[in-house]
Amino acid sequence: MEWHVAVAQLRPKKGDYGYALGHLGETLGQLDGANEPLDVLVLPEMALTGYFLQGGIAEVARSTEQFFAELTALFRQATRAGRPPIDIVVGFPERRESRLFNSVLYATLSHRQEESRIHHVHRKIFLPTYGVFDEKRYVNRGRGLAPFETRAGLAGMLICEDAWHTITGTILALGGARIVYIPVASPARGFEGEVVANVGRWHRLAQSMAEEHAIFVVTANLVGFEGGKGFIGGSVIVNPLGEILVEGPMGEECLIRATLDLEEIAIARAGLPLLGDLESQLPDLVHALAQAAEPHPEGPRS
Repeated sequence: MEWHVAVAQLRPKKGDYGYALGHLGETLGQLDGANEPLDVLVLPEMALTGYFLQGGIAEVARSTEQFFAELTALFRQATRAGRPPIDIVVGFPERRESRLFNSVLYATLSHRQEESRIHHVHRKIFLPTYGVFDEKRYVNRGRGLAPFETRAGLAGMLICEDAWHTITGTILALGGARIVYIPVASPARGFEGEVVANVGRWHRLAQSMAEEHAIFVVTANLVGFEGGKGFIGGSVIVNPLGEILVEGPMGEECLIRATLDLEEIAIARAGLPLLGDLESQLPDLVHALAQAAEPHPEGPRS
């Protein structure tokens, strides 16, 4: 099965949801007019609001249902009536009852009501509080992590720092995820000549996750500046051999596209059966993990 993926490196205006929604409509129209197959569009973390919202997040947060309704209306306005449905992965500030989350939505958008649906919402688990980050002060952390059904089979989602902890990708792969989508808002850090250190780190992370578990990995990073902090882009689509299929430019809005041949997953796992080896040893590892989770007699390890 072939699965056609596009990643949009967007430059939102901080807190200006209306502007970004209109910009997304332009992107959808551009993709619709390209006359190329498209199954899923992947956008960055906090793609329509900007990342460093701090206390302003409450002003732009939306319920999942409201956000989905707005995306569906936008899709129907921006694309031709006969357009086939597309899936979308997009980060947004979520209001859930009285709590706020940094979340990502996976949904199918269609002109036909019966084809439109919400598949899954992932809420960011690891909220950074170091360097320029103070995320935990403004949003609640998510507590769930599981694959979900899509038109391409099981998939998983992580948000930015979630993916820096190798156990998260492992959990999704063990659960059957064939593709892991990672919306990112990662400011540029560590300039070394023409190389941006954290962009290189993101590429290595995506390649390592893909190769170890023989899955496809898709990252989508913001671009632009917020309060002097620059998001650098460098989004990638990686195949199950850990090879970068396509890479977004540094610091520029763009669309990158790739066609994923999902049969490559079985081929890669036959050549390097690390996930199968892990599954066979999982009972012992789960026991060891449970022991590691027990309170340490001398207090926290950190």
